[in-house]
Amino acid sequence: MHVTVRRATAVDAPALARLRWRWRVEERDERGTDRASFLEFFTAWVIDHLSTHVPFVIDVDGRLSGMAWLMLAARVPSPALMDRRTGDLQGVYVVPDMRNSGVGAALLDAILREARDRELEHVTVHSSDRAAPLYLRLGFTDGQNWLHWKR
Repeated sequence: MHVTVRRATAVDAPALARLRWRWRVEERDERGTDRASFLEFFTAWVIDHLSTHVPFVIDVDGRLSGMAWLMLAARVPSPALMDRRTGDLQGVYVVPDMRNSGVGAALLDAILREARDRELEHVTVHSSDRAAPLYLRLGFTDGQNWLHWKR
C-alpha cells in the first residue's frame, strides 16, 4: 500500500466535494440539497476559503481516500503573546475501507506538522466518540474548560 498525504490545492476541490458528499449523504444519510448543487457549491467554497481552511488529502495507491482541514484563526493579542494564531481541525474523513489502517494518523500527523510550522498556539478538534482515542494518542487533551453554545 502506497500512502501519500499532501496539502490539497484548488485543483482538488471537486474531489474534496465528492468525498464530503459521500461522507455526509451516502454514509450518514444527511439530507439537504441535490448532489449537483452541493458539488458546485462546495467546490467554490473550497477555492474561496483556501486562505483560512488549509485542506489535506490522503492518496492510497492513486485513490483519494481521505481529507481534513486546518482552519486558521487569529486570537486577540496579549502583552505576553502578541501573535496568537490558532487552528481548528475540521472535516476529518477517511473512506470506510481505509479506516484503522494508519492512514488517518498519517493525515493528522501532516496537519499537526503544518500547525507546528505555522507556530500555532493550539489546535482544537470537535471529535466523535469513535475518533477521540486517536486524537488523544496524537497528543490532544480532553479540554475540560471547552464550553459550547449552540443556536
